[in-house]
Amino acid sequence: MLRLHFTAGDLARTRVADGPDPLWESVLSLHRLRDTRRDSVLSDVLSGWRERVQRDGTEPLRRLLPLVPVRGYFPDFLTPAAGTAGFEEGLEAVLATPRARLRAEIGMLAQSQALTGWASSVGEGNARALDKLGAALRDYRNLALDSWWPRIVSQVDADRMWRCRTQLLQGTEELLRTFEPAIRWRPPVLEADYPVELEIRLEGRGLLLIPSYFCRRTPVALADPGLPPVLVYPARMPESPAAVSPVKLARLLGHTRAAVLQSLHGGCSTSELAHRAGVSVSSASEHAAVLRDAGLISSNRRSNTVRHALTFMGMALLGDRTSGVVRRPVGAGQPAARCRPPVLGAVTGPVSR
Repeated sequence: MLRLHFTAGDLARTRVADGPDPLWESVLSLHRLRDTRRDSVLSDVLSGWRERVQRDGTEPLRRLLPLVPVRGYFPDFLTPAAGTAGFEEGLEAVLATPRARLRAEIGMLAQSQALTGWASSVGEGNARALDKLGAALRDYRNLALDSWWPRIVSQVDADRMWRCRTQLLQGTEELLRTFEPAIRWRPPVLEADYPVELEIRLEGRGLLLIPSYFCRRTPVALADPGLPPVLVYPARMPESPAAVSPVKLARLLGHTRAAVLQSLHGGCSTSELAHRAGVSVSSASEHAAVLRDAGLISSNRRSNTVRHALTFMGMALLGDRTSGVVRRPVGAGQPAARCRPPVLGAVTGPVSR
């Protein structure tokens, strides 16, 4: 089980990353490369990618695969915090890893598998080995990620738009609830099923949530709880169907409930909802409960007021343009539009770990 312990300050310092992290995508794609289990719609999509990378990537894969086993621990230094700024910045941080840390993390890798001579040389901080590691990461990025990057950005952007909108309208705790059931918010702890027991106390450092195209089913955290806290999770890109017409929506939900749903753009309290929909407060509360159970709205209590907002599914049903997917090609490692928490204050910036 993975447990991240929050304080009030951590909630104020939790944010969604500005875009995909090219070092995390590189490492997690190495897992996807060797994992052929059909667990998602990506299986067929990735089959052509997998064949091409395995065919053309012999040299970089020979260097990288011993450092990133298909299951179990892999070294934290391969996914530095600087990677959020872009591939080159992240690669520079990888190659500047202190020798003591290289030795410690490669030593931890040796506890779960026999090391190759190449991996041992990296752990010793051998300059030539590090140069080859840098070349392998760059060659792998060029082969496996460059042509795939617009697809990665598209899926990550769709996910982060939804999460950021939830955080903006309803707060960070409601953002954390969007990850259920895989990741569960049990105030003040965020927990997830995990191959090992890992307790991370944020202690005011906040949490960086990184949506990832190649992350598979379960989230990933850094093994060293002393490093800047991150949680990498599978980016979701829900389908955006055409809006249901008002007539069909009324047939589906009933006229009153459809009116209640259509009144929720921008979010509002129960009394405001009643006024907008032209119903009593008790009726508005009843309809909101049914819509919430159906996953079309979410509700969040603040003091004595309950505020309601459309979920991504609800927005899609109504054809809300703000719920659509942004599709814009961005070069690998180029940051996307920024998303900040809706609170004032400082902002800090399986695969088992």
